[in-house]
Amino acid sequence: MSFNTPVQHWSGQRIWIVGASSGIGAELAQQLLAKGAKVVLSARRADMLKEVAGGNSSAYIVAFDATDQAAWQEAYEQIRTQLGGLDLLLFCAAQYRVERIWEVDASTACRTLEINVGSMYKGVATILPAMLANGRGGIGLIASVAGFMGLPNASVYGPTKAALINLAEILYGDLHPKGINVYLINPGFVDTPLTQKNTFHMPALQTPQQAAQAILCGMTKGKFEIHFPYRFTLLMKLVQLLPYRLRFVLLKRLVS
Repeated sequence: MSFNTPVQHWSGQRIWIVGASSGIGAELAQQLLAKGAKVVLSARRADMLKEVAGGNSSAYIVAFDATDQAAWQEAYEQIRTQLGGLDLLLFCAAQYRVERIWEVDASTACRTLEINVGSMYKGVATILPAMLANGRGGIGLIASVAGFMGLPNASVYGPTKAALINLAEILYGDLHPKGINVYLINPGFVDTPLTQKNTFHMPALQTPQQAAQAILCGMTKGKFEIHFPYRFTLLMKLVQLLPYRLRFVLLKRLVS
């Protein structure tokens, strides 16, 4: 039995991707457009969104700052005017810095928290009333295996992804009985502008194309948690089960 209603087809689906200017969000937009979906591409830079859209007539550019509540509402009203409503919100926006805890700047950390977590709450508050009224719709959050446990170099990013994992579980518990699908997406390492900041070896590194394919495949199967690649994410889930004494020893070896 599926956690969510399996997606039978993407043709004609009205999908809003926030964080669509690069990485996984951009690739999801392109693959969904190729499948016949009507895709709204959002991020702060309209020029990058236009490049991703590639002139596709089913792509709609709505540039805005996801940390601005009023901008969310304005963007959503524009979408409702153009498309008549929304079937799925995919939240891909994120900020990441490689930093140990003594390197964290408080103001930058607060900005990361606002982008990675706070803006998601603004989005949910914006779109949820109509979805609840219609008794259908979907929300997808891209978290990360970095949210499974406290990992070195993810001093701010990791906690924000842990928060999204927790939030997705809450959303599913509250919204599934009301007919709304919720997807928790936990990628391993994906070759994007964010991970290109890393100076360490990234095991089982995937392309954005592979990541987008895995996400869409998981949605067509009605999964709640979509994690990939399995050879890496299953290992991380096993490490997560270790007692702290063993886990801390293992994590120390990763940065020693």
